[in-house]
Parts: sequence; C-alpha cells; structure tokens
Amino acid sequence: MENASQPTFIFFGTPGFAADALEKLLNRGIIPAAIVCNPDRPVGRKKVITPPAIKLFVLEHQLQDPTLTIPLLQPEVLDDAFAEQLKAFNADVFVVAAYGKLLKKNILDIPKHGTIGIHPSLLPIYRGASPLQTTLIDGVDITGVSLFMIDEKMDHGPIVAQETVQIGTMNYIQLEKKLSEIGGELLAAVLPDFVAGKITPKEQDHEKATLTKKYTVEDAFIDIHDIERARTEGGDIALKIERKIRALNPEPGTWTIASSFCNMHFGQEKRVKILEADVSMENTLIIKRIQIEGKKPMHLHLSIKKVDN
Repeated sequence: MENASQPTFIFFGTPGFAADALEKLLNRGIIPAAIVCNPDRPVGRKKVITPPAIKLFVLEHQLQDPTLTIPLLQPEVLDDAFAEQLKAFNADVFVVAAYGKLLKKNILDIPKHGTIGIHPSLLPIYRGASPLQTTLIDGVDITGVSLFMIDEKMDHGPIVAQETVQIGTMNYIQLEKKLSEIGGELLAAVLPDFVAGKITPKEQDHEKATLTKKYTVEDAFIDIHDIERARTEGGDIALKIERKIRALNPEPGTWTIASSFCNMHFGQEKRVKILEADVSMENTLIIKRIQIEGKKPMHLHLSIKKVDN
C-alpha cells in the first residue's frame, strides 16, 4: 500500500533502465500515481507488436501483487489533451528515466515541484544520447548517476543529487543495470526531502559540459587490420578495441569483415559480429565470443596474438 507520507509523482520511462529504477522505488514502498511509457511497437523481422520493458515489468509485478494498481499511460504524442490528463493526478513531481521523448513546457510546467531526471553520468559530462557507451569507449575509471531538474535543454538543469561508481571491467549491460539500480535507490532516498524543500538543486558547471552522440552500425565497425595490429602489437590498440566491444554490444553491435578469423577460413569475406572480448595480462586482445554471418554465436577463448601459434 502506498505510504501517505510519500510524494505524489508520475514516472516516465520505457526501457529496462527505467524498469530497474522503478523496481527499487517499489521495493521501498514508493509507488507512482501513474506510469507513462512509449506505445507498444513492432519488433524484429516479423514486426511483432511488443510492449516496452517497463510495461512488461509492471504487468508481471501486478500479477504477483494484485493490490498494486498503477495506471499505465502510453500516449503517441504529448499534446495538450494528454497534459490535461496528467493534471488530474495533482502530482508533486514528475520523474523521468529514459522515457524516449523530450518533455516540452506544456508537460514540464504541470508538477508543483518540477521534473527530476535520472541520467547515467556525472553531469555535466556525457550529456545526450549515449552516456554509457561513451563512458566505456573513453575508458574512464569512475562514472555515476545524476538526479537533475529537467528543463527544455538537453540534460541541462540543476543537480539534485549524484552518486559515483567504479566501472572496472563492466560492459554496457552490466553498467546500465548498476546505474539504473543506483538511480532508483538514490531517488528513493532524496525524493521526500526534495518535495519537502530540504534539498536545493545546484546549477551545473556548463563550461565543463560534454555532449554524446548516438552510435550507428557504421560506428561499431572494427577494421580487420586493426584487429591484426592488436594481435601483433597489443597495447593501446587492443585496449581501445576491447572497450569498443564492451560499449557497443548488444546495440548497435561491433563487427568486422574478414575472409578468415582466428584460424577459421571462410573462403570468402563474411561479416563477423564480435560479441565479447578481453585484454590479457600482456595487453593483447582476447576474443571470447563471435557470430559469423549465417551462424549462431560461438565461444572462442583465443588470444588473437596466439592464433597463428
């Protein structure tokens, strides 16, 4: 049952990142008045209509606990009619975690205390579309999650709270999971005090801001000659390739074109997805898992430097 002392809020989110953050709130008994996510979309080659991850999570949660009834809203457009629908909830605050649409003034002006975003970087660095991927590609040691006030500019508003995390050897999926959970826990800890006026958001240092881009399939290409350099030279080239593989899987997915790969000869050039890699103690690249065009994924556990041995 919802705790009457908790703020009334609406949660905006669509993918797994949002579902993980929401789970932390629900575990603390912090229940949103409503959830807003993108509509069900066609997925895959067969274009099967598929609900977003957060919708699947909520439906499963409600099966386990039938007393948990949270309205689920899936608007195509955030127009004035939808804004009126949101006003009926009389929310103290909105919370946004990877919703997938930019909120404009007609939505941002509705809650009494504004709109808090959960962003997987230590703002003002790594604003924009791909903070996790860019963090991993850059090879930084420490990242974190930021709660910030959303305005009409990209990841621009004042900071409510932040928490750091050591990256280590985490890949994209692991880092996303870690930061979404930290974001949910942090939000649960600060939301009551924020609504009570006990927290004053701090303006970002905009001069230190960096902006990330959306990575494409072309960005995820790794030239086979660079892989061979990693085999023969190791060092920085191996580290950069390994970071790229950790960052860009599962999407858009790192790949190369080769007629042979790790002692396998194809007879013609084929597309090879590079799914998982590591770096040896000698800083040479270790390819752990690949998928050859037309085949299922396979494990290798071979160091590229040792392929010809």
